[in-house]
Amino acid sequence: MRKLKIPVITEGKYDKIKLSGVIDAHIITTNGFGVFKSEEKKALIRTLGKNGIVILCDSDGGGKIIRSHLKGLLGGIETYDLYIPQLKGRERRKKEDSKEGLLGVEGLPNEVLTSIFDSFYMSHPELFDDVNPDYSVREKKAITTADMYSLGLTGGENSSLLRDKLAKKLSLPAGMNSKGLCEAMVLLGITSEDAKNLLNQEE
Repeated sequence: MRKLKIPVITEGKYDKIKLSGVIDAHIITTNGFGVFKSEEKKALIRTLGKNGIVILCDSDGGGKIIRSHLKGLLGGIETYDLYIPQLKGRERRKKEDSKEGLLGVEGLPNEVLTSIFDSFYMSHPELFDDVNPDYSVREKKAITTADMYSLGLTGGENSSLLRDKLAKKLSLPAGMNSKGLCEAMVLLGITSEDAKNLLNQEE
């Protein structure tokens, strides 16, 4: 399984589950059209995607609208558009066909999605970790759940407040849980020492 340095954004949780089986990457969901109204989600996408982001939406009309919206939201950030083929069919969990009768990301065979990312790898090998083992996140020890506990970011009475304080300094939305904040910091290359220094800084 190839490892991407930059996140992938897709539409729903079932798309995320599907993609997790073919690509090692931080996967963000738009919750369908929900991203249009969520300022927190927009802030999270812009922050995590600051070094570039892959957009992979369904091939139907809804997917095109979401992709267009994301492109506007991510203005000034390098985006990489990946497209799925327009295959007729219906996902197993759905009782009816979609409006256009096309399979979404979640319904595609793994080999199709793998082929899409293999082609992307061929055109942008620098975006994959296996090509550049000296990627900065590997040079520094990534923050762990144990670090989160030792820093008081989880398991304590003030953990929520501390997470919000740290999130603010990292331009991340408030209200993130421990797991979400930890994943975001790993992606941003924030180490335990970095987090400790940020928490000790005056407001």
